[in-house]
Amino acid sequence: MQHAIRTLMKPDAWPAFARGMMAYGSAEAITRIVRLGAILVVARQVSPEMLGTAALALSLFELVRVLANVGIGQRIITAREDELDAICNAAHRLFWMVCLGVSSLQLVLAATLGLGFGLGEAAAMLAVLSGVYLFMPAGLVQIFLAMRAQRMGATARVAATQNIADSAVTVLLVLAWPSAWAIVLPKLLTAPIWLMLARRTFQWTPNRDVAAAPASEFAAFGPAILGSEMLTAARLHCDKLLVGALLGTEALGLYFFAFNAGLGITQSLVTACNLVLFPHLAKLSGAKFEDEFKRAFAMGLSVVIPLVAAQALLAPFYVPVVFGENWIAATPYLSLLACAAIPLFIASLIGARLRAMGKPMAETGLMAIATLFALSGLCLGAQAGLTAACVGFVAGLAFVLLPAAFFQFAGLRLNKLIPLNGDQ
Repeated sequence: MQHAIRTLMKPDAWPAFARGMMAYGSAEAITRIVRLGAILVVARQVSPEMLGTAALALSLFELVRVLANVGIGQRIITAREDELDAICNAAHRLFWMVCLGVSSLQLVLAATLGLGFGLGEAAAMLAVLSGVYLFMPAGLVQIFLAMRAQRMGATARVAATQNIADSAVTVLLVLAWPSAWAIVLPKLLTAPIWLMLARRTFQWTPNRDVAAAPASEFAAFGPAILGSEMLTAARLHCDKLLVGALLGTEALGLYFFAFNAGLGITQSLVTACNLVLFPHLAKLSGAKFEDEFKRAFAMGLSVVIPLVAAQALLAPFYVPVVFGENWIAATPYLSLLACAAIPLFIASLIGARLRAMGKPMAETGLMAIATLFALSGLCLGAQAGLTAACVGFVAGLAFVLLPAAFFQFAGLRLNKLIPLNGDQ
């Protein structure tokens, strides 16, 4: 018995998913402590209106940035050893083409925002953030190769280091220059840090002796992954644009604060789960595949549900103490949005499973329905105020994603509900 306990206490003896989540969880724990301090400083230095302006620019940036995820990295993860060099050579070129294209598109959007809608400050922020894409292509192949090798600890450290640097720079800027710019600029200023760490994560250079794979090699994942990521981004960021349009900039500032202080904390675990589980499941098949999925499902929810409950129930006590009395009005929104982490975590698990099964279009269909219901619920609720908007957003997610989880465990194939191409 004692030997068994000692064995379980050794991380090397844990399941691969548990090790990956531990790596990301440890990194996120440190990141969140730093980010909590940053949010505390920001909340006491800027007004809801300033935060609303920054939220507009950052939400548009996140929506545009998702266009860079066209399934290239997922193809690297699933590549066979004999085709890996060719796939990576092609991926490197494609990353540059895609990122430069997305950067140009964001500049066009910034010009439209400023000239067409008179939002000059937000437009200028969006234009400056287009520089982030110039740092991404030189490190993305290395990141996905590390994920393919299941070196989750290394990729977790890259993300954590950049996030901590982002928070530290935000604090310094907001103390010296309390403004929306102090919240936006760190995204660009910390991009070189990410690039340097990404290139150290996995040693890779293009193999000049191997011809690049044709672009058609990426076609199977590309449209499905892009569609799914776009829908996920719409669900996570269009809500802010809708709140701003329907309820005004001040309400957007309160919503943005509540989202980041509440759901933002657990959202990192949701993202980490998908990043860890997909490469792990991609190497399994049959009963072992299903057993690992069920284990990950139970293990993840055993962490997420208590965390959500603590955030939601304790918010009235810690918000005024930690963030200041100016943000007491945001407390009910924080509690409500924290609850969205449960259906979002379920979506992350199901999405990883479907991608590993080679059915990314099924994930895209599920995300389309979840996004439609979540944003529709938010718009309907916004007619009665911000509280109802938050309820509508969470209820829309739960209405779609909780039954999807039930059908997964009931043994029903998701594509009976969402038909796949060629699988009617």
